[in-house]
Amino acid sequence: MEKTDEQKALEIAKILEDEKATDLVVLNISGLNSWTDYFVIATVNSAVHSQGLYKSIKDYISENEMEIHRTVRKSPQGDDWNLIDLGNVVVHLMSQEARAFYELEKLWHAGVKLM
Repeated sequence: MEKTDEQKALEIAKILEDEKATDLVVLNISGLNSWTDYFVIATVNSAVHSQGLYKSIKDYISENEMEIHRTVRKSPQGDDWNLIDLGNVVVHLMSQEARAFYELEKLWHAGVKLM
């Protein structure tokens, strides 16, 4: 049986949690826009930590026959905010500073918090 997008978002969050990402949030924003359904937001400790998490997410993507639509780094070094667009699930790996500055949870406050 194929997993739902919600299951995938929660499983990705669990992987991030297991690999020491902090302040994890999964938001269902499906009723608020037309381009994605779930945000997975996590705080990372460093660029190296972010790269390790990205590799784990890529492994999950391969195992679940998903594809990356786009990856965006919001800083030249890639240690502030890495966005991984998986279509209906978008993963945000953010430094503590970027998380505080962009406040995605406040911006998308109307979303349903699943985690």
